[in-house]
Amino acid sequence: METAGLPSKELRLHLVTWNVGTASPPPDVTSLLQLNSLGPTTDMYVIGLQEVNSKITNFLSDLAFDDPWSIFFMTVLSPLGYIKLSSVRMQGLLLLIFAKHVHLPFIRDIHTDYTRTGLFGYWGNKGGVGVRMSLFGHTICFMNCHLPAHIENTEQRLDDFEKILEMQFEGDDIPSPLDHELLFWFGDLNFRIADYGIHFVRESINNKRFSLLWEKDQLNMAKKKEEFLKEFKEGPLQFKPTYKFDLDSEVYDTREQKSLFWFNEKKRKPAWTDRILWKVKNLSEVASKEDEIPEEENQISVTLNNYVSHMSYGISDHKPVTGTFKLEMKPLVSDPLVVLSPEGEWSAEHDVLLRYSAAPELPSSAWDWIGLFQVSFKHVKDYVTYAWVEDDEISSNGDSKEVYMSASEIPKMGGEYLLCYFSNNLQSIVGISEPFQIQPSQTPIEEDGPEEESSWLQKPGNPKSDDDSENRKGI
Repeated sequence: METAGLPSKELRLHLVTWNVGTASPPPDVTSLLQLNSLGPTTDMYVIGLQEVNSKITNFLSDLAFDDPWSIFFMTVLSPLGYIKLSSVRMQGLLLLIFAKHVHLPFIRDIHTDYTRTGLFGYWGNKGGVGVRMSLFGHTICFMNCHLPAHIENTEQRLDDFEKILEMQFEGDDIPSPLDHELLFWFGDLNFRIADYGIHFVRESINNKRFSLLWEKDQLNMAKKKEEFLKEFKEGPLQFKPTYKFDLDSEVYDTREQKSLFWFNEKKRKPAWTDRILWKVKNLSEVASKEDEIPEEENQISVTLNNYVSHMSYGISDHKPVTGTFKLEMKPLVSDPLVVLSPEGEWSAEHDVLLRYSAAPELPSSAWDWIGLFQVSFKHVKDYVTYAWVEDDEISSNGDSKEVYMSASEIPKMGGEYLLCYFSNNLQSIVGISEPFQIQPSQTPIEEDGPEEESSWLQKPGNPKSDDDSENRKGI
C-alpha cells in the first residue's frame, strides 16, 4: 500500500504496572489512568498486573469468564470509547490492552503468549506474559513480567528474563520480542537496592535524595554490564521506591508481627521493584543487508512524557507505576482493509442491509463475520448480533457487497451502534463503520421477555452459545 508522503502518526500510550497483592479493584482509578488529564487524548492503555488473585477457584472461574480486574477496567474504559483489544493471563499475571475505536482497523496480527519460570518452569507464579501486534504496519511487543523476589536473587532474575525473551512466541513463525521494532518490558521486576542498609535508604528517601540510591539499584547495575539489557531505556527514578508499604498507607514496612519460632520478621528495605522500560530496534538491526540503512519511514520513535508512581493507592504493599509515552511513526498502513456502512434506515421493523468493500490484500475467509455493536462495546465478543460475510451475502457488485441481518436480531429499543468486520485469518477487526442510529421499534415491546442485551442466550446458532460457531469464528 502506497504510504509515501504521508505525515507522521502520533499516538499517546499510557502504560500501568501494578502488583495488586491479590486485592480487589479499588473504587476509583481516575488518577491512575489520567482520565482527567487536560493533555492529548490517550490512544492506547496497556495495563500489566501482578499477583492477581489466583486461588484455584478464582483461576478456574476466570478461564470461563473475564476476571474481576478485566471487567473493572472494561467498565471504566468502554464508555470512553476504548475496547479491550487483547488480554493474556497466567495465574497471577494479567496483561490488558485497550485501544480507541478509530485505531482498530490498523492494529493487526495480534498474538499472545506466556512463559512460566516458577518451580523450574513448571509453575506460573513467576514468569512473563506478552502481547505482540502490528500497529500501523510497525511491530510492537508488550511484556509484563514478575521475576523472583529477594535481594540475593539478582542473577536468577536476569536468567529468567533471558529465558522469557527466548521462549515468547517460539515456534509460532512470529519474531522474538527483541526482533520487534519496539519492545516494552515492565512489571514487578523485583530488583532491589544493594549494599546500603535500610536506615540509609530510608533517610535518602525522606530527604528526596533518590540519586544517592540509583547507582546501587540492581537493575541499573545490570544494564551497564549485561549485553542484552544495554539498549533498554528507562525514565529517571524521580519517585519514591514503590515497595514495600503498609496497606492503605504511604508508610514503609512497619510490621512487628512474629515469624516462625517467634522471631521478629525482618522489615523489607524499600526498592524500585516496579519498572517500565523500552527498547527501540536500532538502524543496524532493522537493515536487511549489511551497510544498508533503511528508509526513515520504517522507523518509530518513543518519547517518555511522564514516569511516576501513584502513592494514593494502598490496596497492596506495592504502589502502581505509570509511564505516558508519545509514539511517532510513519504509517506503513494508511487505509483500512474493509470499509463498511449501514444501508438505509435501520430498525427492528424489517430486515436490514449493510454494504462493505474489501481491499484486494484482505486474506478473506468463509469464517469472516460482521458484528453489530453498541458504541460503548467492551471487546470483540460483546456484539449484539452478527452476520457471516459469505452465508448472509445477498448481492455483489464489483468490489462492493451487501449483507443482510434479520429484523428479529435488531435491538427494538434503538440507539447508537457500530458495525465491525472481523477477519478470522488476522484475528482482528479490520473495518469499522461510523456510529449510526437504529430507530426504536413501533411495535410494543413485550415485558415478559429478556431485553436485547441478554437475548443472545435464546438465539439458536449464536456463537456465544454454539460451540461449532465459536470454533468457526476462531474467537
